Parts: sequence; structure tokens; C-alpha cells
Amino acid sequence: MMSSTARKQRKSDHVFHVVLEILMIALAALVAVPIYYLFVTTFKSPQEAAAHPLSIPTHFSFQQYVEAWNAMNYLNVLTNNLIITVTSVALVVIISAMAAFPLARRPHKLNKTIFFLILSGIMIPYQMAIIPLYRLIKAMHLIDSQVGVILIYSFVFMPMATFIFHGFIKTIPIELEEAARIDGCGVGKIFWRITFPLLRPATATIIILVSLNIWNDFVFPLLFLQSREKGTILLEVYRNVGQFSTDWTQMFPMLVLGILPMFIFYLLMQKHIIKGIASGSIKG
Repeated sequence: MMSSTARKQRKSDHVFHVVLEILMIALAALVAVPIYYLFVTTFKSPQEAAAHPLSIPTHFSFQQYVEAWNAMNYLNVLTNNLIITVTSVALVVIISAMAAFPLARRPHKLNKTIFFLILSGIMIPYQMAIIPLYRLIKAMHLIDSQVGVILIYSFVFMPMATFIFHGFIKTIPIELEEAARIDGCGVGKIFWRITFPLLRPATATIIILVSLNIWNDFVFPLLFLQSREKGTILLEVYRNVGQFSTDWTQMFPMLVLGILPMFIFYLLMQKHIIKGIASGSIKG
């Protein structure tokens, strides 16, 4: 039979879990309120949104989305976002993985120094270098060019990606690479055929984190993309912020259209980031 102490402990644990679950539900509801407000406002007129901000719309109309689509030239800015994000992420993954490989496999003093110099890119905020960065991009004649923005994103997120790859490569048994070297593989073949495929969880994690950061960034497109044809989604949303007043019922559909691609992307990729975190915790 269960002792009284064990019953009390079990009852205490049950109460604790119930309270914790209620707290988590309350926090989830608190986070969901702004999302609900954003979504329902996209179907309301300005008068209805001001009079009943949290109520369900009296009638659902997609006219606000049609107007937002046309006002933003959505297909153009979506294409610009995709070009900048996909190209930047590809450069970050390839260059960071190639840089992390020798730094992890050859831990002599020079490589350790280089690795710590790369890590300094994580410690120092890039906002501190905005002015010299602008002068550099201007000297390279890349102002109002997507190439300039892609290069900036690549080097801003490369230290973080190198750090993640470096830690993950050290968990891969070096015997696999030694066996491939005995079979006649060079360094390039060992990396691309043996090591890089095993970095899939880390690669997925980096792709998700870097994509979310680049897609939601506002500073660099604002500074370096001046023409509207090369702008991004957030720049189009910003252009609809009035100096003295803002029509939120027109702006909210733009916000929904802006976050929808990344929302779908995260839903499709979330299992990979969970695998990456779990794999890193087990191997580390």
C-alpha cells in the first residue's frame, strides 16, 4: 500500500502541475490577444474597428486584403524578400560550414585565434558599425542594390552560424573522416560527402533562425534600398504610416501579408529546429 507521505507528495505534484498548466494557458491566451486583434481588424471598417476593437466583424470582407495587395505591389516586394532571404541564407550556410570545418578539426593556436575573432562578431552589435558600413557600401557602389544588402546579411549572421556549426562538427566522430581519407578522399570530398550531410539538424536550425531574422529586418533595407522597385515588404508597410494619423484597418492586412510567408515556413520547418536542438543537447 502507498504510504501517507507518498500520497501527499503525489497530491502535491498533481496540484503543482495543475497550477502550472493553468498559468501556461493564461500566458498563451495573453500572447494570443494581439494576434487575434490583428487578424479580426483586417475584416473591419475603420468605424467598426474603433467602436468595437475586439469584437468579431459583423460581416467578413476581403476587400481590405485586395487593396493592401495592390497598394504594396505585393508580388514585387515578395519576390525581393525571397531573393534577399534565400541568397543570404545560402551564403551563410555554405561559407559558415566551410569555415567551421577546419576550425573544429585543426584546433591549433592560429585556428583558435581566428575562431575567437569570428565570435567577436556575435559579441559586438552590428548597429555600432552602421556609419562605416554605409560608407563601405557606398564606396563599393552598392547603394540601392540587393547585392549590397545580401552581402551585409551574409557577414552579419556568419559568426552565429559558424559558432553553431563548429560545436556540431566536434560531436561528429572523426573516425568517419579518417576512414574516408584512407579510401582516397580529399578534404573537399570528405567535407561535402561525409561531414556536411551529417550537419543537417544544425543546418535546418540556422536556416530557420537566419531566415526569420532577415525577413523581419527593417534597418538594412531602409538604409540601403532607396528605390521602391527594390524594396521589401516592411518598407511598404512603413510607407503607409502617416505623419499625423494611420489607417490601421488598411495597415493590418499588409502586416498579415508580410508575416504569412514566414508563418507558413516556420510551420513547415519547426520539427527540424526541434530536432536540431534535441540533437545538440544529446550530443553535447
